[in-house]
Amino acid sequence: MIGRGVILAICISGVVWAPVLLSAEAMTEDRAYALAEEFGIDVGEVDEEIKEVLGLTKAEGVVVFGVIGSSPADRAGIKVKAVIKEVDGKDIRNMLDLGKALEKAMPTQNFSVATFEPAGIDDQGVGGGLNFHFVRVEKD
Repeated sequence: MIGRGVILAICISGVVWAPVLLSAEAMTEDRAYALAEEFGIDVGEVDEEIKEVLGLTKAEGVVVFGVIGSSPADRAGIKVKAVIKEVDGKDIRNMLDLGKALEKAMPTQNFSVATFEPAGIDDQGVGGGLNFHFVRVEKD
């Protein structure tokens, strides 16, 4: 499995030494983007420009630029311009947080994603809000 390592305890002459993690793959931005795509979203970190466009108070989180049709993200109702704040209870501040959270959550087949959806021009003055999406990953 991706990102899962094997832990071995070194035992010499009956003495167990500290565990050693073998073959664990560290989270990188490239892996985080690949996991996001597997989930069904095209994303990027919220920067100062995106913060201003979406009317956010902080440049923090991950914004959804696109949702792939018939993906787990699409079936869960995640929308373009939504800012991902949490995956299965884990705070998302940047791409590495998203990658780590998706890596852990997707194999469970059922998890939640909290998004902040900013108010749009058609919302007639109604502010944005936090939405919870329940994800069901279908297996073949």
